[in-house]
Amino acid sequence: MFLIVLLGLLVVGLAIGAYALFAPRRAVPVAASQTPVAPPPANIASEAERVDAVFAMGALDGDEATRRLAEALDDPSETVALAAAHALASSGRSAVLDAYAASHPGARSSQLTQTIGWMHGD
Repeated sequence: MFLIVLLGLLVVGLAIGAYALFAPRRAVPVAASQTPVAPPPANIASEAERVDAVFAMGALDGDEATRRLAEALDDPSETVALAAAHALASSGRSAVLDAYAASHPGARSSQLTQTIGWMHGD
């Protein structure tokens, strides 16, 4: 009896799977509010990639790495800018962050220096 029920369930499962696999599909129109967002151009790195690049730059010494980290402080993403500020402070280049805050007064640089001060116990 148990074997018959088990075989019956197997047949039903196979029938459902076959229907799901071979059933005709119908196109669902996309509403105006559900317009798909175009992916960013291939030459622009994602926010996560820019953060990774910032942390990699933070591990390097030299003027070029410092310059690129200072440029990342102006990134449109606050996450990337915070990563750059953290990389500068962690690598002993907080003077660059202080100079940035002095030359860019405002809420963003104030928030960056405040967060870095909190993170590094200043």
